[in-house]
Amino acid sequence: MPAHAVVSSAEWLAARKALLAEEKAFTRQRDELNRRRLELPWERVEKTYLFNGPAGQESLGDLFAGRRQLLIYHFMLGPGWAEGCPSCSYISDHFSGMMPHLNARDITLGAVSRAPWPEIEAFQRRMGWKFHWVSSAGSDFNFDYHVSFQPEEIKQGDLTYNYAEMGGTPTEELPGISAFFRDPDGSIYHAYSSYARGLDMLVGAYNYLDIAPLGRNEEGLAHSMSWVRHHDRYEHNYLVDPLAAYAPPKGSCCCK
Repeated sequence: MPAHAVVSSAEWLAARKALLAEEKAFTRQRDELNRRRLELPWERVEKTYLFNGPAGQESLGDLFAGRRQLLIYHFMLGPGWAEGCPSCSYISDHFSGMMPHLNARDITLGAVSRAPWPEIEAFQRRMGWKFHWVSSAGSDFNFDYHVSFQPEEIKQGDLTYNYAEMGGTPTEELPGISAFFRDPDGSIYHAYSSYARGLDMLVGAYNYLDIAPLGRNEEGLAHSMSWVRHHDRYEHNYLVDPLAAYAPPKGSCCCK
């Protein structure tokens, strides 16, 4: 049992109420941040992007599936990788259950990776996922949205990620999410993109970990998600050692 203060019911209630006041203030602050996010200007998407997936070739407009809003998760699965990034897989495990709710709010959610479609299909089948996932191979899409990097960029270490110069080990793929809007005339606008720790809000499991007695328990790790495994790699009743060595897929998973 970890060392922790144990108090009377009255003392516990007083401490809980004090924290509740801070939680309510944080909720109001988050509401204001969400409001300001909606006020961000948009940029028109001028370039034509083509993707390959289960339906063959699709344009960016096709990915909206008739809805006005599109969320694209930039999934780290590069050409030739044996499997997708475990952290991206952790996030993607949350997608299927929310799809009917998002669709009802005029939103389509899908994923894009730079790996060829057959490699995406094989990994998607292994994971049992049903969400729409397409390949941007041969397209500038991943590079334009700053989640994939050219060999010369990696060699020079001149990488921009999360709106800043990226330090650390260069990598060919990184995660992110982008939001788009489509007008009735077919014009498409880029409304928002988020990367790195900005993706925490996509991980429903984190909200449960955050209220568990030991929290996320990620202190001292190489990076915050190094404990994560693909959902088919957790043995029955096995608790992952958060300090165990992490073997990223080819291309290096860097999800700090």
